[in-house]
Amino acid sequence: MIEPDHDPARPATGAEAVLLALKDNGIDYLFANAGTDFPPVIEAFAALGPSGRVPIPVTVPHETASVAMAHGYYLVSSRPQAVMVHVNVGLANAAMGVINAASDNIPVLVMSGRTPITEHGRTGARVTPIQYGQEMYDQSSIVRDVTKFNYEMRYAEQGGSLVTRAVALAMSEPRGPVYLSLPREPLAETFPTGHPFPADPQTPAGPAVPGPEAIEEVSRLLAGARAPLVLCQRSDPSGATAAALAELAERFAIPVVEPFTVRNVLRSTHPMFLGHDVKAALAAADVVLVVDSAVPWIEKLHRPKDAVIVSLGSDPLFRRMPVRSYRTDLSLAGDPAATLRLLGDALGRLEISGIEERRQSIADISSARARQAVPEPIDTGGAMTAEWMSKCLSDVLGEHGVVFSELGVVPSSMDLKRANRLFTAPHSGGLGWAMPAALGAQLHDRNRLCVACIGDGSYMFANPVACHQIAEAMQLPILTIVKNNGIWNAVRRSVRNSYPDGKAVAANEMPLVSLQPSPDFRMIAEASRAHAERVERAEDLPGALQRALHAILAERRQALLDVSVARSDSH
Repeated sequence: MIEPDHDPARPATGAEAVLLALKDNGIDYLFANAGTDFPPVIEAFAALGPSGRVPIPVTVPHETASVAMAHGYYLVSSRPQAVMVHVNVGLANAAMGVINAASDNIPVLVMSGRTPITEHGRTGARVTPIQYGQEMYDQSSIVRDVTKFNYEMRYAEQGGSLVTRAVALAMSEPRGPVYLSLPREPLAETFPTGHPFPADPQTPAGPAVPGPEAIEEVSRLLAGARAPLVLCQRSDPSGATAAALAELAERFAIPVVEPFTVRNVLRSTHPMFLGHDVKAALAAADVVLVVDSAVPWIEKLHRPKDAVIVSLGSDPLFRRMPVRSYRTDLSLAGDPAATLRLLGDALGRLEISGIEERRQSIADISSARARQAVPEPIDTGGAMTAEWMSKCLSDVLGEHGVVFSELGVVPSSMDLKRANRLFTAPHSGGLGWAMPAALGAQLHDRNRLCVACIGDGSYMFANPVACHQIAEAMQLPILTIVKNNGIWNAVRRSVRNSYPDGKAVAANEMPLVSLQPSPDFRMIAEASRAHAERVERAEDLPGALQRALHAILAERRQALLDVSVARSDSH
């Protein structure tokens, strides 16, 4: 019971302290899947009301979607968000999203309730059988290996300071997810009178920049290189790294390849952009600058022999990866954007011969690559190619539209106008990411075209009933394109590459890869009143895309296209 003289600017309970601290630390939304551990949190939301002092609660009917929504929101806003799920079972469902967030350096605050510790004598003590069955010795162990920080709240007065510390650590470089376990007792307990609130701020630690000696050494290497090369897998969400790299590459005629892209960096028509295939460029290079790229090439296939390798990033050696043997002759630990600008300044002070000749040669290669990348609208065995589907999608994307791809588009067939227009599923490979990530992006900017382009298997992993319900409930009119080939094609390709002459390849039906009979995905979307179409012919796709865009832009409702796409041995 709140005392009559309670100061409304201060929290009355531990749960109120948590919610107020979330908002104070820049959290706009709390994506939640509630359970019996939530009553203090729900009561706190009701008590504090829609005052703007707490995050907006978003009901998400599946936990993996909640983390992916926070992930997508951050990618288009640079603002961390929070998730709360139900004790150990909810955390288990959320764990895949946390793994993806860790792989992609996404600063999300994940919280879960925890079975009440006490059986009687305290507010919040156990009252149901499930609160015995869900007890664990170490609930945090579910996500400890993939979070930067984890802790269990013990007292009501910790609510503000724990949230403040968790968000600061999540936003410190290299960024990543953090976790708080919240038992019912401290959430329900009265916040102590006189205890300071809000908690003292903690400023996130940004990356430093390399020292001048290291900058000078790398700039001399680049200036003296016969064939310098930059490999970059992603930009930061603000696009600062992309802008700095675009300027450096153009000014000093340094080609850029985006291998195994996670977030596109250069616009597709940048004259120094050589695409996504690292093999030829890496074989010819004598100095390679690897920018924020966890997997710049495949060691078994592309390992460079004689080039000098310089790795640049806030964590250039990617210490979260136990096995990673990429050679690194020099490591520059620091903010990629700031470091690239320092390298540009240092290179500008040096005499570099042959820049114009190299610039023209690279521009010619880039232009030829771009021409060859434009696919024809051909059918293959009754289904269109993924290249044609990708080209048609990029034709309607415009300057500001974004695509979240999960075994979906072919980047080399797209004309991407700017950085951060294509977000590819993290290399951790937790399927079901792209669709809820697009929902999170749409929540941040309701006037932006947000597309999820996903394989048929990935669509089923996304818990589509939950995602379509979120889209309707929150009025988030995303476009979902299901690349339907009726098979786990990534698994099929892996078998073919591993055993090209094996029994599985020769079999009429390869075991464990078929997704037939395919459900009618349109009916799943239509259950949430989406515009939905099945597209089987290449020439019909542009018209179907226009009808989907009309539903999204004019009618403000979600759309789904179930697109029949041919199987490919290359993607």
